[in-house]
Amino acid sequence: MAKLGSEIALDTFDLAILDVLQKDNATPQRTIGEAVNLSAPAVQRRIKRMEEAGVIQANCAIVDPAKVGQPITIFVEVEVVSETTELIDAAKAEFSATPEVQQCYYVTGEADFILVIVVATMADYEALTRRLFFGNNNVKRFRTFVAMDRVKVGLTVPLKSVKPAG
Repeated sequence: MAKLGSEIALDTFDLAILDVLQKDNATPQRTIGEAVNLSAPAVQRRIKRMEEAGVIQANCAIVDPAKVGQPITIFVEVEVVSETTELIDAAKAEFSATPEVQQCYYVTGEADFILVIVVATMADYEALTRRLFFGNNNVKRFRTFVAMDRVKVGLTVPLKSVKPAG
């Protein structure tokens, strides 16, 4: 069993359920149960337990940005002037509240933050830079990398490939 802090222990059944859900979270519980050798109610209880413990953080649709008018993906390294707790927390809050920012990571190294941003046009990105970076006295510099191709995109967490006994 994998132990996650003091919150929840995951067994091979849980990992197998998570493996199915990461591929398609709309898979019926009956189908998951057949795949992992559990009843649908047992699958439902395990999923609920993992949701309550925060192992499953959300159930959502993965949308292709280009098909909804947001074809440009941009990666941005942001370096701040001061890393006081208050200023870092303010930056985290501002980046988190910005809809164009898909992902935000507070990192080690030369940059302090790495952002993944989606926009419709470069003009939209320019307006965003004015708001987020040029308008922020704590941003020392930022570097932009425009994605030329979305080769692999996802948030799937690799799980041990285990089959539940049954």
